Amino acid sequence: MIRRTAVCAALLFALAACQRGADDTPADAGATGTAQTAPGADGAPASSREQPALRVETLDGGVFDLADQRGRWVVVNFWATWCAPCLKEMPELSALDAMREHIQVVGLAYEEIEPDAMRAFLDERPVVYPIAILDPFAPPADFETPKGLPMTYLIAPDGRVAKQFLGPVTAEGIEAMIAEAGGPPVQA
Repeated sequence: MIRRTAVCAALLFALAACQRGADDTPADAGATGTAQTAPGADGAPASSREQPALRVETLDGGVFDLADQRGRWVVVNFWATWCAPCLKEMPELSALDAMREHIQVVGLAYEEIEPDAMRAFLDERPVVYPIAILDPFAPPADFETPKGLPMTYLIAPDGRVAKQFLGPVTAEGIEAMIAEAGGPPVQA
């Protein structure tokens, strides 16, 4: 009973955070979410290391390991099936992953959901990138606990967190951030 109450409270908090308020103005015109430069080694909180580790089992039975992605830009996207902004950005993230060889997207479902229910959901809203279901009570240690959804991290080819976004992102915004950081320019 206590766990169910805690789950309900956590989901209500996350749902409230999922909706953008009037004070959530984008910090960068290229991305629709609130962008923040990743903390440096001098003051980085323990939950957000400079070069985070992430190794998760994906829904298709594989393993996604962030360390294996060195040399590519990686978009780590925390999301949930009940989050409207998350659902809106999924097709763009999928297209970005499919069309850009230098970019890999991974979706981290931050909710309590059974794998079969997630597979059924993805049958209706397919994506080409890997999806992993996270335990909201035990999120990856090297990433901050999401304060709202969607929460997206842009990881540079050297494994460092280049940017983080709270709120929905666009493919164009991500590509602009990559170009600003010295990566390939935005392609038409």
